[in-house]
Amino acid sequence: MSLSDPDHDLVTAELGRDPTPAEAALFENLWSEHCAYRSSRPLLSAFDSDAEQVVVGPGDDAAVVALPVHDDDGDEMYVAMGIESHNHPSYVDPYDGAATGVGGIVRDILSMGAYPIALTDSLYFGGFDREHSRYLFEGVVEGIADYGNAIGVPTVAGSVDFNDGYEGNPLVNVACVGLVTDDRLVTAEAKTPGNKLVLVGNATGRDGLGGASFASEDLSEDAETEDRPAVQVGDPYTEKLLIEANEALVDEDLIRAARDLGAAGLGGASSELVAKGGLGAEIRLEDVHQREPNMSALEILLAESQERMCYEVRPEDVERVQEIADRYDLGCSVIGEVTEGNYVCTFEPSGEDDESRGRETVVDVPAHFLAEGAPMNDLPMEPPTGASRDLPDADLTEAFEAVVASPNTASKEWVYRQYDHEVGTRTARRPGDDAAVMAIREAGTGLALSSGAVPAWTDAAPYEGARAVALENATNLAAKGATPHAAVDCLNGGNPENPDVYGGFSAIVDGLAEMCRDLSVPVVGGNVSLYNDSVAGPIPPTPTVAMIGTREGYDAPPMGVTGDGVLLEVGTLGNALGGSEYLAQLGGSDAFPDLPADPATAVERVAQVANLASTRAVHDVSHGGLAVTLAEMVSADVGVDAALGSVAELFDETPGRVVVETTDPQAVRDAAGDVPVRRLGEATTEGDLDLTVDDERLVRTASAIRDLRAVIERELE
Repeated sequence: MSLSDPDHDLVTAELGRDPTPAEAALFENLWSEHCAYRSSRPLLSAFDSDAEQVVVGPGDDAAVVALPVHDDDGDEMYVAMGIESHNHPSYVDPYDGAATGVGGIVRDILSMGAYPIALTDSLYFGGFDREHSRYLFEGVVEGIADYGNAIGVPTVAGSVDFNDGYEGNPLVNVACVGLVTDDRLVTAEAKTPGNKLVLVGNATGRDGLGGASFASEDLSEDAETEDRPAVQVGDPYTEKLLIEANEALVDEDLIRAARDLGAAGLGGASSELVAKGGLGAEIRLEDVHQREPNMSALEILLAESQERMCYEVRPEDVERVQEIADRYDLGCSVIGEVTEGNYVCTFEPSGEDDESRGRETVVDVPAHFLAEGAPMNDLPMEPPTGASRDLPDADLTEAFEAVVASPNTASKEWVYRQYDHEVGTRTARRPGDDAAVMAIREAGTGLALSSGAVPAWTDAAPYEGARAVALENATNLAAKGATPHAAVDCLNGGNPENPDVYGGFSAIVDGLAEMCRDLSVPVVGGNVSLYNDSVAGPIPPTPTVAMIGTREGYDAPPMGVTGDGVLLEVGTLGNALGGSEYLAQLGGSDAFPDLPADPATAVERVAQVANLASTRAVHDVSHGGLAVTLAEMVSADVGVDAALGSVAELFDETPGRVVVETTDPQAVRDAAGDVPVRRLGEATTEGDLDLTVDDERLVRTASAIRDLRAVIERELE
């Protein structure tokens, strides 16, 4: 860890002296790209975060939005939502890197006084045919499963993508939602000088040192060995105790403000907590409960040991907080207090060799300057270029089998069956569907969740692809009858100092912001992860979106056909194949598809169609086009008989479309209004897919399709 010369000069000018070693390390971490968003913050003003339902927007540990109440006797409920990346740690140590990513985002939800009810995971790896990619994939999934299952928070939605661009730098993006009411809401803004700062949770060790700065650098060739100390180690059983203890503390109104200890450890959490309130702090570092002997002041400040929370507590409540921590067998330290002055940390070494040194002041800086004073970068960028049309010449059978059997469009059952997705008894629509639906019984409301991105889209056309990613997630929600309500994003990019990489990153920000604005979906928070670069090159620009939607009740239509309806497609074809799995498998290039001129109306109409009494099934059309949509709708007992005009129609991935099984086609047309509706065919009781495209016919049984789509299971079991 080292502070750059320009930053060192800026700090020296502000302090009127050289920084101490602890101060320099603290500034280096808190002013890193990972914490300060130095290259991305200038772009993030493109997002609209204000809306009537937004209670807490960007800037806190998590965002909070109000839910509509659909029960006359229901209670007003808020949803806390957040997303974070754990990309570099998951390359170095896939199991612990992914597991601690889950733990971190859950604690962000706890910081708001909320109880976590669901997780989503969006995962991106190199080519599935590569042994190292499969090793990372298995380790990450195991880490998420073990941690989420142990803490009792269901993982209910997400995505998995394999792309050569992630070979040297996988992405692990995890989102969490939790429930809170207005009277229980907590924020990360310190309130009153004289209040105590109390650390609750695991003891502090030396793991995760410099994690924030590590996450702000390109991965080197020897990162798996050299950067192992920067990866945290999780303890889900302690996290479960922390969840319940946090709930007890909120029950008794003992918390004035809270921040979880993540990037930059205690130094990051405590300085940001007081800076947000325009205050300072005096912290005695030796009072922090520790699990390793002879820790230095810098190690105590910057260690990213997991399962820890920093609370602002009134002096008269400290004893009760300690009693609750003891009840849950958690460590508890009163480490200092909130002041009106600087952010000050002192340290009195306890080792025999240090007896003569006495108490030292190791940090004495303005809190706001430390937490918010990092200068922003002004980097050059080059705009992305377009693609020419060069389509492959492939027959129907070859194309269908190549696309449906691709690891990207294949079944992800191997992943989600490792997750406990029903713990908590709220999961009304399970993983494997377009969106999960959680039953918020307190309000009579169904909460739909969708999360993911399609790297092939944003790699082919960053701006248009990012718009499509937002529309795709909104369509997933609408397919379950939900209206999009709010979103958080995890913006992943390569080294921003490369103009072409920064140009692509800027384009995904603009595209995502524009589509969310068009959909009237506020982007209420998020995370940025840059420097996802390795010896293999930069990752594709990857804008993961975690979006929630709401609906009355929780009885959403399934995606599989029932066998007693007509099949209609609702939505507009984009008439291009750029970014499609079809081109990825068979070669060629094309422009990116045109998206609907009025995406908000398209999504609204889909939700209305999904909620019709005559609707039997709804499934969105996106990655893999109608080929994958129809293949996923058949089962052993019911099938599909459909006809299309061309191979291009079969593999067009334009989002904003769904396939509907209905017993009343006119009702669908009436609900769709100006949105195009066309008949594809009908559901059958034959248990196969009978597909005619132009003059070619393809018939595949449900079992044959399942075999095609089981590529991940076959390889890993």
